[in-house]
Amino acid sequence: MELLHGAPDSMEGRQDREVRAYKLLNELGVDFVRTDHPEEPATSMEVCEKVDAILGVKICKNLFLCNRQKTNFYLLVMPGDKPFKTKELSGQLGISRLSFGEPHFMEEFLDITPGSVSVLGLMNDRDHRVRLLIDEDVLEEEQFGCHPCMNTSSIRFATKDLIDKILPAIGVDYTTVKLVGI
Repeated sequence: MELLHGAPDSMEGRQDREVRAYKLLNELGVDFVRTDHPEEPATSMEVCEKVDAILGVKICKNLFLCNRQKTNFYLLVMPGDKPFKTKELSGQLGISRLSFGEPHFMEEFLDITPGSVSVLGLMNDRDHRVRLLIDEDVLEEEQFGCHPCMNTSSIRFATKDLIDKILPAIGVDYTTVKLVGI
């Protein structure tokens, strides 16, 4: 794994969802670096730690959640090393119970598969079915790390670009939450 600047020169062998993520970033003028790791998808803490070391930032934890009735869906972005307690977030949202969203909803709304959940998947949610929640600690970081909708590559860009360029361009508002993990 090595640190590379911008999108790959060739998109051969890349899935459409990843290509669309790079296209969005390029169209918005978002400066980013990436590392490709197709031989080691980011599916374990060990691989994530290697990726974090190369990117120079911890990749955020992205959790796809829903209410009990499966009528309201959420994408929670939080620091990767912070524990997640469902009850803590449920209380802030005024919801009796949150659970992890089923993969078919994730694919239908975000065009993302489990293990590759990313805030960039919200560009595929044309009907805005998924509400974005961002932990306040993420907003305090200068840099933001995520996958470009595939967990075989990881990218880093300015958090300011997420808030000021990417989210407005895809028509997404966010709610700030405060999670302490206890």
